[in-house]
Amino acid sequence: MDRPNQGQLPVLQRLLEAMNAHDLDAMVACFADDYVNETPAHPQRGFRGSAQVRTNWTQILAGVPNLRARVPRSAVDGGTLWTEWDITGTRPDGTAFLMRGVVIFGITDQAITSARFYLEPVEETSGDVDAHTRRVVGTAANPKEIS
Repeated sequence: MDRPNQGQLPVLQRLLEAMNAHDLDAMVACFADDYVNETPAHPQRGFRGSAQVRTNWTQILAGVPNLRARVPRSAVDGGTLWTEWDITGTRPDGTAFLMRGVVIFGITDQAITSARFYLEPVEETSGDVDAHTRRVVGTAANPKEIS
């Protein structure tokens, strides 16, 4: 579904509509000035402030000019909004852009104040679950499999 389920916090609807309209100002307006982004799987990627949101999305929209976002699943728990994302498009060189994952937002007064960000590029070349597990624990049969 392209729209959040009925009853969702209005900020998610505003964010999704702004993303799909490529309206940078409307996107940034969804975030509090002191927004905090945590990326637990990549801690150095975390940041503070809506100015960095603007910087990030300026680059993303320039690099994926036909970007489209969907939120196929979401749930609200008090001031916490759990969202699953599917973001697609095409890069200028013609290659596909596809990201999927979960973002857990903190919401205060209809503004996004925080996020725990688990959204990643989709890749289809790393092998099956067995190859992945071997890489994760460092027991790959072939040293080149460890990345």
